[in-house]
Amino acid sequence: MKLALFQIDPVIGDIKGNKEKIINGYRRAVEDKADLAIFPELILLGYPPLDLVEKKEFRDAVNAAANEIAAQTNSVGLLFGSLTEEDDLIGTNLFNSALLCYDGKIQFVQHKTLIPNYDVFDEMRYFESARDVFVHDFKGEKLGISICEDIWNDKDFWKKRLYSNDPVERLLDKKATFLINISASPYSYGKRQARLEMLSTLTKKDKIGLAYVCNVGAQTDLIFDGASMCFDNGGNLIQLGKSFSEDYLLYDTKEQYPPIIQVERSFEEEIHDALIYGLKEYCEKLNFERVLIGLSGGLDSAIVTYLAVQALGKEYVHVVMLPSKYSSKGSVKDSEKLIANLGITSNKISIQSVVNKTLEMLHPIFGNFPEDITEENLQSRTRGLLLMALSNKFKYLLLSTGNKSEMAVGYATLYGDMCGGLAVIADVYKTDLYRIANFINRNEEIIPDEILTKVPSAELRPNQTDQDSLPPYALLDKILQMYLEENKEIDEISRVLGERDDVNKVLHLVDRNEFKRKQAAPALRVSNKAFGYGRRFPIVQGWRK
Repeated sequence: MKLALFQIDPVIGDIKGNKEKIINGYRRAVEDKADLAIFPELILLGYPPLDLVEKKEFRDAVNAAANEIAAQTNSVGLLFGSLTEEDDLIGTNLFNSALLCYDGKIQFVQHKTLIPNYDVFDEMRYFESARDVFVHDFKGEKLGISICEDIWNDKDFWKKRLYSNDPVERLLDKKATFLINISASPYSYGKRQARLEMLSTLTKKDKIGLAYVCNVGAQTDLIFDGASMCFDNGGNLIQLGKSFSEDYLLYDTKEQYPPIIQVERSFEEEIHDALIYGLKEYCEKLNFERVLIGLSGGLDSAIVTYLAVQALGKEYVHVVMLPSKYSSKGSVKDSEKLIANLGITSNKISIQSVVNKTLEMLHPIFGNFPEDITEENLQSRTRGLLLMALSNKFKYLLLSTGNKSEMAVGYATLYGDMCGGLAVIADVYKTDLYRIANFINRNEEIIPDEILTKVPSAELRPNQTDQDSLPPYALLDKILQMYLEENKEIDEISRVLGERDDVNKVLHLVDRNEFKRKQAAPALRVSNKAFGYGRRFPIVQGWRK
């Protein structure tokens, strides 16, 4: 069988646009004499559609489009993901389904069996589970069709499984001769390698070929990397789609292909490309042509500025330097050097007169109270005020520049440096940003060396450094990773790292600042546990007093 795999980038809710992509792709497959064209999970709707599926008018439009697509087919098969409905009085009546069409109509429907409800997934809110799985005879093969999560439960690969049911095993019991999995699997570093190992184990063990078709694109904070995969019945990866790009693969099951070994690059290169792709997609899908960044002279804003230039082009990136009386001459000089290196436009606006006037207005109320974090935050909020004014006036998308380490412990100011429509690096730890900066500078100095070697500082008071308030970033990030991504607690972390007082302080800071993160801009997700929809902790709680 000759398969055409379409790794495409949908827009959530753009049924007309997504439908046209499917039909145009199908026509290409017909021209290339494919037997079956395959598109990803829920591709007609875009993934994840969330509460859009609760609107009857939306569902009706999806179902009408699905039938219009089916009507375009001839003897060449077309498999794509959509939603289907059943009319009874129990449950949601909605299914995440794979639709197999040929000869002008939908011939076979397979619902998704394993409905994930963890991290960024909340499909149980919308979809019911398939009551059974079936194989479908098509052009000499018994196709075993599954959807995304259905293939992530192989008992011979996973030591601990989330589900007792294995729909792929049942398809094999029903004598499937070829497996197809349509997927919308969000990116995180390391997941592509895990996917390779899992699917290779499955196909080698069961001596069966597999086509795994994943979507690509970014939907707000979620990035989908594509990298669709085809395996022969010896467990060898023999076709691999591009990463962070639409792609089209042809796979003839009767042909021999050389095995592909490497599917993932270095951490720095992967995260670099993922963040650029996520930012570019966010701007394109929301029709933002230009972005704005407050450039401080520090590493975080420098990297966000660089990523923006790579995503959009230097002519669409504008930065503003906003020095106060505490800003060092070096910070302004370092910012100007970066601006020259990148060839971007800029302004410089001193915030000190605004800060002074605000303090003057507040003096009758503040009286002789000593200065504290209030005055520090006032500087940051003045910057936020000016940046948002520029964003509104010139239709810029303001990018916030906080990193994951800062967001975790609340080392950021609400309505100040947290202002913005997208948090580009809020899922990247500070120590990892240095690794990415060195990757950026691998061939030439783009981010000035002075920025990389200076001691990190918010520059909100004289001689301030981040380590006045926080443990060294090398220790802080280890604590955060164990707490946020491994769900370890004080005793467990302290046994590994020591520094119990620091561990206790950091965990208190993370918990106490949950309210800030609830109000933050969406953060591009590149780890397996990002702030946002995938991490749901209460603001008001008494676990850690």
